Amino acid sequence: MTDDIGARLRFVRQQARLSQRELAKRAGVTNSTISLIESNATNPSVGALKRILEGIPIGMAEFFATEVDSPRRAFYAAEELVEIGKGPISYRQVGESLTGRSLQLLMERYEPGAGTGKVPLVHEGEEGGIVLSGRLEVTVDGERRILGPGDAYYFESRRPHSFRAVGPEPCEVVSACTPPTF
Repeated sequence: MTDDIGARLRFVRQQARLSQRELAKRAGVTNSTISLIESNATNPSVGALKRILEGIPIGMAEFFATEVDSPRRAFYAAEELVEIGKGPISYRQVGESLTGRSLQLLMERYEPGAGTGKVPLVHEGEEGGIVLSGRLEVTVDGERRILGPGDAYYFESRRPHSFRAVGPEPCEVVSACTPPTF
């Protein structure tokens, strides 16, 4: 069989944010069993694999349908950034897929006056960014600041927040958020 069960198990375990020890405990197997499977030193029986996957939880069909990103790319040319939001605000993401990733990295461009809207954004995680050019109005928990080139923001995303370009020129920002849920 050419399918790499070990890499696939490691991938789905990490996606579920479980340690080998925690998965072993949930599945009722030893830590070494999980380690041996992930390193392809042993192949589990169908029954053992099913029991391990129930600890994640993920079904067999979903397990084998999961795309494992490998090998991981480390470098991206400017033209390889993926546009995930076109319009008065452009969001260009580093990487095609964020499956199994913990961080989302974006190059944002706001046209003059463009913003995220009147209703503040609220979600789990953290986010931060650095303004490269232009001016960006950032509001967090009702506190408003105008940021210029070199200025930055960083906050817990569950705090209500919004962004808006102010001034006559576009605003460019490099930002990151975790988890990658944008």
